Amino acid sequence: MSERASTCTSSGIPLAEKGSTTFPCPGCFKPIGRSPRVRNQGVLYRCPNCGFEGP
Repeated sequence: MSERASTCTSSGIPLAEKGSTTFPCPGCFKPIGRSPRVRNQGVLYRCPNCGFEGP
């Protein structure tokens, strides 16, 4: 995957912190960004492209 998300998909904060991650959406393969805080809290995300939801 060459594309990377620059902001958290759930919170909208920049992915500058250690522990941030980017991965392809399981539904459409567009990048999903997750900050360490939302990952630790288990906040759901929704892909803005296809609507796929995940933990």
